[in-house]
Formats: sequence, structure tokens, C-alpha cells
Amino acid sequence: MANIMADEEQRLIAAAQRGDVESFNALVRLYEGRVYNLGYRMLGDADSAADASQEAFLSAFRNIRSFRGGSFRSWLLRIATNACYDVLRAKKRRPSVSLDASDPDADDSPLQIADDHESPDDLALRRELAVAIQEGLAHLPEDQRLVVVLSDVQGLAYEEIAQITNANLGTVKSRLSRGRARMREVLRAGELLPMRYRLSDGGSWM
Repeated sequence: MANIMADEEQRLIAAAQRGDVESFNALVRLYEGRVYNLGYRMLGDADSAADASQEAFLSAFRNIRSFRGGSFRSWLLRIATNACYDVLRAKKRRPSVSLDASDPDADDSPLQIADDHESPDDLALRRELAVAIQEGLAHLPEDQRLVVVLSDVQGLAYEEIAQITNANLGTVKSRLSRGRARMREVLRAGELLPMRYRLSDGGSWM
């Protein structure tokens, strides 16, 4: 199955490189959730994440002929990462306050996935946890936030993260270690984390 999907992806890429817009749109549908999730976790609000996602896919469309093989996902997420950094730089020039990241009822958070078997109490707790994680991510330096999102939220391997971030493995592991340590500190503090998810010493934040 994985080989079939990989072959289909390569077919879509080749067609998109020849100018087939529908094939590129199919690639967008394959990766739009992952790209949006990266934007949301890096930027902290839905509007900024949508803007970064749109810019990432526009850039990918303009530059797809430059893709020379390897992991298309890594190539695309590197473009998305650069789009996120552009938005972050713009935010620093024009600071504003967003309520999305702290709203437990925000339906556009990437963690709000419907579950027919989930009780209202469990749904409320999961939303609280999503908000707590986003608040914790907001406390991290951007380079640490990026590797934590790619590793612990998106589940990518160190080698792929190194490709996306244009960093060596040692740097990736160091940033991830520092980012996780900071997340533990933030999530353990105060009333930020729901009680059932409170960290004991030595616990993992994810």
C-alpha cells in the first residue's frame, strides 16, 4: 500500500511539474493538514496558519520544477517552515494579540478531531490539553518550537527534521532536548495543565 501511494505521489509530482494544476491540487489535498498543523503550532492562531499554508503552497507551485527528487514531504515542509518564519517576522514588526491559541472551544485547532466514542468530559479535557500544549509551545524559542512540533506533534524522524530545518543531527537533537525540557517546566507549572495530565518528575510532556 505504501509503495502504491509513493508511486501515485511521484506521478502527481511529475504531472504538476509539466503544469498540470489538478495534479498539484491533489498534492495539496495530501499535505494540507500537515502543513496547516505546522503553521498552527508555530504561529498560534488559525488565521496566521491559513496565511502561511496558502503562501507555502503558492511557493511550492511556483517552484515545483526545481524539485529534484527525494522526499517531497520534506521539501514541502521546508517551504512551509520558511513561510512560518516570514509570518513570525511580520508579527514582530506589527505585534497583535490573538485569542485563538487560548480558546478551548476553537474548532479549527489541529487537535480537535471528532470522536464518536468520546464523552463530553473527555472532549473538554482534550481541548484543555490542546490549549495547554499550544501555550507551552508559545514559550519556546522559534528554533526549539519547530523541532518539537516536527518531532513530537508530527512524528518525524531526526533525519527528516534535519533536512527540513537545514541543520545537522546534533543540532536537531540539542534543540529538541532543550525544547522538551522547557515544555515540561511550562506544563508542570501552575494550573495550565488539566489534573489528569499533570507531569510528575521525569514524565514526558507528550
